[in-house]
Amino acid sequence: MKLQLFSARHGVVWVKLGIKTFFRQPLAMSGLFFLFMTSMSLLSMVPIVGNVLALTLLPVATLGLMAATRETIKGNFPMPVVLLSGFRAGRNTLRAMMILGVLYAIGFVLVLGASALFDGGKFATLYLVGGSLSSETLQDGSFEAAGLMALSLYLPLSLLFWHAPALVLWHGLSPTKSLFFSFVACLRNFWAMAVYAAAWFLVFVVVGTTIALLASLTGSEELVAAVLFPTAMLMASMFFTSMYFTFADCFGENTVHLA
Repeated sequence: MKLQLFSARHGVVWVKLGIKTFFRQPLAMSGLFFLFMTSMSLLSMVPIVGNVLALTLLPVATLGLMAATRETIKGNFPMPVVLLSGFRAGRNTLRAMMILGVLYAIGFVLVLGASALFDGGKFATLYLVGGSLSSETLQDGSFEAAGLMALSLYLPLSLLFWHAPALVLWHGLSPTKSLFFSFVACLRNFWAMAVYAAAWFLVFVVVGTTIALLASLTGSEELVAAVLFPTAMLMASMFFTSMYFTFADCFGENTVHLA
C-alpha cells in the first residue's frame, strides 16, 4: 500500500467518475442508496439507543455503498447483499468494523457535546431527539454558534473515518492504523479533497437552482415538491458512488477507470 498524491483539479475527476459510474447502474445504485437511507432511518427510530446505533453502523454501511461502486466498475450488478460487505469478511474484520463504529459514535457524540456549550444543547437535542426547527431557533445566535462549532469539529472526524472502513476491509489494517492513514491521506491530498467537496457543492447548487427556476416559470409549487426530493436522493447516491474513487486513487487500488 502506497499513498498516491494528486493535484487539486483531480478532485473534479473523482466527481466525474462517480457520476459516470452511477449511470452505469442507475437503478441499482439509487436503490441501494435508498435501502441504506431507509435502514439508517429505521434504526434511528429505535427508542433511546436508536441514533447511537445508527451512528455505530454508519461507517460499515457507507462502506457497503463503496463496495457497490467497486462491483459496478468490474461490470457486475451490485446486489443488496453488497451493503453487508463489512459484515461478511470474517470475524476479525467484523470486530474491527464494530470498533470503528463505536469510535465514530463516540466522536460524533463528543462533537454534539461541544456544541451544547454554546446553546445549552438545543442543536444536539434537535439531531438526537428530533423536533421542529422554527424561524426563531434559526435566528438564535447561540444556535448558529453551536452549529458552526459542530461543523468545525466534524471535519477532522470525517477525515479520520473517510478511508478507514475501506482500509480495514481491503487492506486488512487495524482500526487505529486505518484511522491514522485515512487522516494522513486526506491531509496529503487536502486540495484535491477540497476541490472534490466544492465541486459536489456546486453540482447540488446548480441542480437545485435549475429545479427552482423551472418551478418559478411554471408557477407550480407542487413541481418542486414532486421533483426536488427524488432529485436530491439521486444526487446523494452519485456522491456516495464517487467516494470509492477517492479511496482507490489515494491508495493505488487496481481499479479500471471508466473511459
